[in-house]
Amino acid sequence: MTTSRLVFRALLALTLAIAATGITPVQAQGAASGAQRNKVVIQVSDNDPGKWNLALNNARNLQADLGASNVEIEIVAYGPGIGMLKSDSVVGNRIGEALGSGVKVAACENTMRGQKLQKADMLGGISYVGAGVVEIMQRQQQGWAYLRP
Repeated sequence: MTTSRLVFRALLALTLAIAATGITPVQAQGAASGAQRNKVVIQVSDNDPGKWNLALNNARNLQADLGASNVEIEIVAYGPGIGMLKSDSVVGNRIGEALGSGVKVAACENTMRGQKLQKADMLGGISYVGAGVVEIMQRQQQGWAYLRP
């Protein structure tokens, strides 16, 4: 049997197997390529409620468009942006909603030390990273998409 006939038969068998499972060709292609979950890191380094609301809107839109279970989102705050993670934050309730929907919100401990902030000064439920810029850099090296509103 020629090579072209073997390839044809293999493709035919694969097509029939896919049709029998009800998987679309796009799903099959994603499965075959080892499709990975979407991952995005969002930088917020401005002490501006407008920037925070934009970052939180970006996170919500990503979850709505891709499905919350299909995207991992981490918002990293450092420098002046850490002010919106303090317990008296004007966007605290929005950050709480994001946390509740599975968005990770991380505060830079370097910035906290520089501003003499303790974890007790911060919103509940957030996480902490040693250095915000290092966290963002490492996420990008791991293949995460990067956004800065």
